Amino acid sequence: MTKNIMIVGVGGQGSLLASKLLGHLLLSEGYDVKVSEVHGMSQRGGSVVTYVRFGEKVYSPIIDKGEADIIVSFEKLEAARYLEYLKPEGRIIVNTQEIDPMPVITGAMSYPADLINKLEAKGAKVDAMDCLTLANEAGSSKAVNIVLMGRVSKYFDIPVEKWQKAIEECVPAKFLELNQKAFLLGRGEV
Repeated sequence: MTKNIMIVGVGGQGSLLASKLLGHLLLSEGYDVKVSEVHGMSQRGGSVVTYVRFGEKVYSPIIDKGEADIIVSFEKLEAARYLEYLKPEGRIIVNTQEIDPMPVITGAMSYPADLINKLEAKGAKVDAMDCLTLANEAGSSKAVNIVLMGRVSKYFDIPVEKWQKAIEECVPAKFLELNQKAFLLGRGEV
């Protein structure tokens, strides 16, 4: 049975490293894995989406609406934007950070209020946490992606040591300690 994970965020948040880490881990666990990056205007703070599909045999890297088992969202508005991709029994893991999109920056719109409650009102199982504060606690605001991966790891039957090994293999050595700490903070083990 194929499992589908969408990683959604804003350009520059590290969603591509998160998908690389997840793909690397799942391959090491013996799954057939397809990772597909769908870039928006990532260099301009636009929406970035990555699909990670894994199972015994995966034929397509694309996730259609209503197929995502998990959506990992680096930002609340991105979680709302991709909600229709979530399976009825799916889960959204969301960083509660707000990053204003261009219409909000220009004053044409205001940032939607109460997004977490709105997601839950639509039936989504939401696991929301302030990943930016945890990333800063680990030593860098750029570690939001690894904090999120720590949270995601709670929904997998894969030992922490294997996640830590995948981080070692995907992250430059000089950032390893910071990322290991960010991961454990995301898991709630620090």
